[in-house]
Amino acid sequence: MSNISYDVVIVGGGSAGVGLGASLRNRDRSLSIAIVDPSEFHFYQPSWTLVGAGAFSQSASRRPMSSVIPAGVDWIKGEAQSFEADANTVNVSGLGEVQYKFLCLAPGLMINWAAVEGLQETLGKNGVTSNYSYEHAPYTWELVKGLGSGKAIFTQPPLPFKCPGAPQKAAYLSCSDWKSRGVLNNISVELNNAGAALFGVKEFVPALMEYVESYGIDLVFSSNLVKVDGAAKTATFEVKDSDGNTSRVEKKFDMLHVSPPQCALPFMKASPFVNEGGWVDVDQFSMQHVKYKNVFGLGDACSTPNSKTAAAARKQIVCVADNLLAIRAGKEAATKYDGYGACPLTVEHGKAVLAEFGYGGKLLPTFGWLNNAVKATRIGWALKAKIIPWVYWNVMLKGREWFARPSGQ
Repeated sequence: MSNISYDVVIVGGGSAGVGLGASLRNRDRSLSIAIVDPSEFHFYQPSWTLVGAGAFSQSASRRPMSSVIPAGVDWIKGEAQSFEADANTVNVSGLGEVQYKFLCLAPGLMINWAAVEGLQETLGKNGVTSNYSYEHAPYTWELVKGLGSGKAIFTQPPLPFKCPGAPQKAAYLSCSDWKSRGVLNNISVELNNAGAALFGVKEFVPALMEYVESYGIDLVFSSNLVKVDGAAKTATFEVKDSDGNTSRVEKKFDMLHVSPPQCALPFMKASPFVNEGGWVDVDQFSMQHVKYKNVFGLGDACSTPNSKTAAAARKQIVCVADNLLAIRAGKEAATKYDGYGACPLTVEHGKAVLAEFGYGGKLLPTFGWLNNAVKATRIGWALKAKIIPWVYWNVMLKGREWFARPSGQ
């Protein structure tokens, strides 16, 4: 048996993991808690859309991991490699077995750059960029500023992926800049979407379509990027027709913004805690594992049918903390996650549609009286660009749960 043990081991030092560690520590200081993560830095990833639009500092989107680990929580700086569920242990690189009474799985997901042939070789040059990367988001802005004419292509991969609006936000903000400089009419803009709809919650589509039409964006649905030849400035898409037949189409570009395919992490796929897709198999309301009752999942890694956003993690944290402590005390896991997610859809510099919704597409506006729920507003932009980043670092990661309880609870 391992001689390193904790009441709670959290795998993952991202939004969900750090926020949960702080929440549990604030609720019960007698708990021994560890966060397992090998990363030197913690990233505020929602800001990268703005970095790619010249509206946020790249350096402000990351901080040393040591600075965000909650006081009183141990940081195990290593990679979780495997689990022994029946023995309640996790094997950590360089350390060996760590025993837990409760395990919380929040490792995030994998950006699968390799799933698009040729992408890794050309990313960050030849006009190929992505706001899904800390390193390359500034290159997006460089390309936008430098483009005065030509063809700009934006891609959206098949679900699941982080932030359902991020691919199109890149397109809108780029067009907003080109329009302000008077060059938009010289640029042909395409959004190639592997799915069949612009946005999954129909109430937000009319406001988005107003911008699609005003910018002259050509929407191409059921079109999935499969190959990039950066030197030849050519992108290859697998396109599905109405009968389900697929064909490959090559398109030339001057700028290509790629939203890459995403999947579960390999070490999680090999674990006993996941479903067939590699996602932590939890009850979508309690966030408790369907088989192992001392295991919870949250954040991008879990199987809940909600949008994978930091805002979703903010409410999942409350649910997991409540229910873990209830189970620990021999009570019922009574707090229910409502599927809340938020996606501030930045449709132009200075305006955003603050899309907030839960399971089944139910609208769950926190400040509906302020932002008119489905319209683009200046307050939506202020929240996205100024207020929410401050809340992230100073509230969510500190275990302060303002406006974070699931609806009706």
